[in-house]
Amino acid sequence: MNDDRRRMISAAFGVAAAVASAALAPAHAQSGDVVIFAAASLKTALDELNEVRRRESGAAARISYAASSALARQIEAGAPADLFISADLDWMDHVERRRLIRPGSRSNLLGNRLVLVGPARSTATVAIEPNFALAERLGSGRLAMALVDAVPAGKYGKAALEALGVWPSVASRLVQAENVRAALVLVARGEAPLGIVYRSDAAAEPQVRVVGTFPEGSHPPIVYPVAATSRARDDATSPWFAYLRSPAARAVFERQGFAVLQP
Repeated sequence: MNDDRRRMISAAFGVAAAVASAALAPAHAQSGDVVIFAAASLKTALDELNEVRRRESGAAARISYAASSALARQIEAGAPADLFISADLDWMDHVERRRLIRPGSRSNLLGNRLVLVGPARSTATVAIEPNFALAERLGSGRLAMALVDAVPAGKYGKAALEALGVWPSVASRLVQAENVRAALVLVARGEAPLGIVYRSDAAAEPQVRVVGTFPEGSHPPIVYPVAATSRARDDATSPWFAYLRSPAARAVFERQGFAVLQP
């Protein structure tokens, strides 16, 4: 492994550890706190909403962010989450099959778009279409993505590249990160010339810009389901379900690049 490759992987895992380490915090939560496990791509929007709720009502949640795959496995292992917001349907299905969410509490909350980002200083645009020249655009660099076999953003990205006929040309030129925010930081820091992330991630990071948007039909629809876990108290989670569907929350989510779905 050459030095550049080692440095890029180290950066990705370092950022991922910083984001995912919050998942340990709920173990110290007070008994009355609502604990939300949320996909890493939701961090900017949910942090803002949580702060507004704290100021207005004093009822802030404890929110842990990581890849949906990691959070689902933590719930499966008994982690004390009350609400789970996944970045895809598969990982919510995973916990539902294990009877770890409360029946009838699940709904689809948000949608998103998949984009190709480069450094903010870049002036390039990329027409994302069948057989587009992604490998050539990388030059001597690598493509930053979340883990393509587990993390939703990585899975969506791989599906899109396969559908567009581009995957074989870049499969050996990836730097994979533990979650989508870690992949985003690799581009923001100049560790990778291009990355595949969500539109909402690009909106949250001023050091990157969108250079192309993937056609919606090139990958499965991006859907964020939310559900109460089987351990959650209804009196604790119901206010948060209502808040996440409120006009105030809609405004924040849409400003951050999400699409709000009807329940």
